[in-house]
Amino acid sequence: MNDQVLTTLKNRRSIYQLGKNVSQKPADIVKLAEDIIMDSPTAFNGQTVRAVFLFGASHDKLWDMTGVRLKSEVPTEEAYQRTLDKINGFKAAFGTILFFRDQDIVTQEENDFVLYRDNFHDWAEQGQGGAQQAIWAAFAQNNIGANLQHYNPLIDDLVAKEFDIPSNWVLRAQMPFGSIEGQAGEKEYLAREDRFKTLG
Repeated sequence: MNDQVLTTLKNRRSIYQLGKNVSQKPADIVKLAEDIIMDSPTAFNGQTVRAVFLFGASHDKLWDMTGVRLKSEVPTEEAYQRTLDKINGFKAAFGTILFFRDQDIVTQEENDFVLYRDNFHDWAEQGQGGAQQAIWAAFAQNNIGANLQHYNPLIDDLVAKEFDIPSNWVLRAQMPFGSIEGQAGEKEYLAREDRFKTLG
């Protein structure tokens, strides 16, 4: 079996030590990610995935806002400092992709296909995962590190206001990316017999 895809997926890891030493141009990174989203599958071809690409001052602003917002959520100054250290690690990256779900399309699908109404939210989330993983894997192929964060809904309103996000776009994840300044840790796997079943 050709396992080239598997090799790429194994190389796709959560890289937390990120830097700005990226050889690719922002426009090329954006084009790659946009193309991947365009060709990633969504249920009923709903095309519910939206993305905003942040570089430079906009990237820094996102993580500065997030750091300020989290202060009220952390119980002690010591814990807040650890949180800031983590946030500053994301800020050290080259850029960030914000992933959104277009809720207007999901609602329209729910109304148009009543038989499947209860599934469209979940299917839209599956579309998110597919696009995010594909971009992450493509970054790995290009020696760009990334990780995936979920500070939504804490930062939803801040992001919407700062970056002029349409009201029907629902924030789902944040992907800081950049040069790989440190390797990922060891990955543990659950036993195959606990996860899979083959019938014949």
